[in-house]
Amino acid sequence: MRTPVAVLGASGYTGAELLRLLLDHPRVEIAALAAERSAGARIAQVFPQLAGRLDREVESLDTEAIAARAEVVFSCLPHGASAAAVAALVERGKLVVDLSADFRLRDAGEFATWYGPHPHPQLLARAVYGLPELYREQLRGARLIASPGCYPTATILAAAPLLARGLLRPRLVVDAKSGVTGAGRAASLGTHFSEIGEGVRAYKVAGTHRHTPEMEQELTLVAGGAVRVTFTPHLIPMARGILACVYGEPTDPALGEADYRSVLIDAYRGEPFVVVLDDALPDTAHVRGSNRAHLAVRLDTRAGVVVAMAAIDNLVKGASGQAIQAMNIALGWPEADGLSGVALFP
Repeated sequence: MRTPVAVLGASGYTGAELLRLLLDHPRVEIAALAAERSAGARIAQVFPQLAGRLDREVESLDTEAIAARAEVVFSCLPHGASAAAVAALVERGKLVVDLSADFRLRDAGEFATWYGPHPHPQLLARAVYGLPELYREQLRGARLIASPGCYPTATILAAAPLLARGLLRPRLVVDAKSGVTGAGRAASLGTHFSEIGEGVRAYKVAGTHRHTPEMEQELTLVAGGAVRVTFTPHLIPMARGILACVYGEPTDPALGEADYRSVLIDAYRGEPFVVVLDDALPDTAHVRGSNRAHLAVRLDTRAGVVVAMAAIDNLVKGASGQAIQAMNIALGWPEADGLSGVALFP
């Protein structure tokens, strides 16, 4: 018997990606869809690519009704709006995977600094950060999973093994590029084709992007001491994908590039979705539509800088695919269920 799942905020990009992946998951059935702006419409009217695959009406959000029909709930609601629904569903014993930022930060004070007062701070300690490569054991049996942000996913995967081994000094520069789907589906002047096409722009620079504390929180835990990140995100004219380049000063000048690569290989040996490249460099085109992460590391001996790189699809490994991966682990299912597809190329 398949496990019934629900998707809240089903009319956004992460909602669409969840539905695409869940439809091919061998152990679940989609039992409910909720999205206020599309309530009353059939999901194939919202996303015509689902015609012939999923014929279900989108409902207004009613946590009581959702809890009666689903055992697992994915929340793709906006930051701030997700916490109330998540709290209600966790209270009813559901496994909830939250794709917003509402439960990613462990400290209520830090959350308040970046987002405002947390409406349910008592749940922060119960949330498991849903990055399987770091928290696989904690995810087993979890009931509240905080799915990581897309930029932090790429950054942490690239840098964490090197920091864990004490090979980088704890001040990093993160330069990352993202496709426009990272901004969400709501209409915005800054993501109109005529505004973003033919250009590249940095945004929310100098410590103002909300993913900064998430990166610092997780990298500090890995390193065992405070890590500071200078993060500069860029918006580039493509639909999906993230390329993150992490620059750090090595602690041991005697190490060569092969040593850093060996650390990454050892850290991710056996991981189903992380590949450490050899001669090639990560390219978003080679992970598009997949739950895979491509990593590489280079040593700039002239400048004395280590460059760790990661490419992911921001909507899959950076959001919906990783959320499903975490669900699989929490329920004791094969981790790759519903996620075994290779990247779309070209």
